[in-house]
Amino acid sequence: MRPHLSLDVRSIPASVEFYQKVFGVTPQKQTSDYAKFDLSRPALNLSLVSSTGRVSAVNHLGIEVGSLEDIAGWKERLQKEGVIERVEENTACCFARQDKVWFSDPDGNAWEVFFVHEQLSVTGPVSETGCCASSGKSSTSPSCVTPQSELATLPTL
Repeated sequence: MRPHLSLDVRSIPASVEFYQKVFGVTPQKQTSDYAKFDLSRPALNLSLVSSTGRVSAVNHLGIEVGSLEDIAGWKERLQKEGVIERVEENTACCFARQDKVWFSDPDGNAWEVFFVHEQLSVTGPVSETGCCASSGKSSTSPSCVTPQSELATLPTL
């Protein structure tokens, strides 16, 4: 079993170029308005569609990995490809202690690759933690430990 995710994107060529960098593989299928990545690691069927005239809006997307070595591998590859935006280590977010790397696709969808060290107690609504919650202005700017005001100063890749 593996999940399927279909994203509405502005540009197939720009999105394909980006996701090739992120996942290190070429799409299994590609046309002028469609591309499909059949990924085994992570197990994901990812399709990109540009014919709808819309761009998908999500809070953020994520890939949970099983070890610190996995996080280190993702960090190294994403830095090499020039798409990493920030690294969070030993951070409390979404009621868990985690290490993360963040990047955004060409349409502004935020992605995190994360490893959970331990689960933490639920202490109230996630909206009061400043963690992985949208500011309400854009669903593509989650913040786990970085205040929203600081996100604007992050480099755009």
